[in-house]
Amino acid sequence: MRPIGVVHSGQGAEESQDPEGLARIELLPEYAEGLDGVEEFSHLVVIYHLHRSRWSGVLKVYPRGNPQLPLTGVFATRSPVRPNPIAITAVRLVRREGNVLFVQGLDALDGSPVLDIKPLVPRHDLVQDVRVPAWAGEQ
Repeated sequence: MRPIGVVHSGQGAEESQDPEGLARIELLPEYAEGLDGVEEFSHLVVIYHLHRSRWSGVLKVYPRGNPQLPLTGVFATRSPVRPNPIAITAVRLVRREGNVLFVQGLDALDGSPVLDIKPLVPRHDLVQDVRVPAWAGEQ
């Protein structure tokens, strides 16, 4: 896979985060045309590479790195430490400026390579009656 762009979030970087919680996704110029029409969607799904993650073969982790939570299989968590370091996050699209998307809700570190962007379409992506363990509930 080849990245189509990069995240500028301030997370994990020397620079501070945007006070409004905005992150920028800068697409490489050769992919900018692929953004045409994206402004019609309120939310996007961003797939990116966890470029700082290094998997050591461990298949159980403490969710959110908290040893107070139960030791859990990596595939039952959103841990960045996993065999294939990829992530997927739904974000709110705030605006587009050329080949740059301004989004809210992206939990990617600064410099994360973006692998793909898809529109969030409720009839395809909305899941009803979701069940999660107590440790994964809203906080």
